[in-house]
Amino acid sequence: MSPYDPSAFPPFAVTVDLVVLTVRRHSLCALAVRRGEAPFQGRWALPGGFVRDDEDLATAAARELEEETGLCAHDPGTLAAPGNGAHLEQLATYGDPKRDPRMRVVSVAHLALAPDLPAPKAGGDAHSARWAPVETFLEPEDEETGALAFDHSQILADGVERARSKIEYSSLATAFCPPEFTVGELRRVYEAVWGVALDPRNFHRKVTGTPGFLVPTGGTTTRQGGRPAQLFRAGGATLLNPPMLRPEV
Repeated sequence: MSPYDPSAFPPFAVTVDLVVLTVRRHSLCALAVRRGEAPFQGRWALPGGFVRDDEDLATAAARELEEETGLCAHDPGTLAAPGNGAHLEQLATYGDPKRDPRMRVVSVAHLALAPDLPAPKAGGDAHSARWAPVETFLEPEDEETGALAFDHSQILADGVERARSKIEYSSLATAFCPPEFTVGELRRVYEAVWGVALDPRNFHRKVTGTPGFLVPTGGTTTRQGGRPAQLFRAGGATLLNPPMLRPEV
């Protein structure tokens, strides 16, 4: 075996990119920042940044999430308790040699989910930030100027699909809800994430009949208008049995 030669391996950087999703006005929305510096100056991109020398990946992702949204993330790999922060998990790694024109950059993307979030504030090298329906970035009217910078359109698409598939078999949908919520509010989360309309009665029967999914709080609310609706909180189940299968579109 030949001796290890460091010069044979050019340096590269590691970044974290964040797919931050929330439900705003009954739409699944993603957080994007307008880049204030080259490359892709002026283009929209996912929030993120370079991993510092003294950080592991989870720490870097949590730091970027807090800097961009003010949210404190729960431990990656666990389901967040609704209303106490964001659910944060590792999504995938992206390492195309040409994905960043500056140098070889490997990005470890993370998925963050949280209830209805306030207007974001730009930080770091971002000129501005905004929430927009995911279709705005995944199906831009002008592909050349409307698509996200770098390979962030692909990362966003992968994050959206992860969220859509994961709420089928886990209780992750409750991460989009406040601590106490109605079945109708939970249904609107599923509708926003999946992009479909669901039958209210069938949905109510499924979620209330799934062991460990929802726990009645004993309270009611009229915040949605109409008659008082029963309030629930997330139960202890992390996996749903039976799963909430996506309707075929």
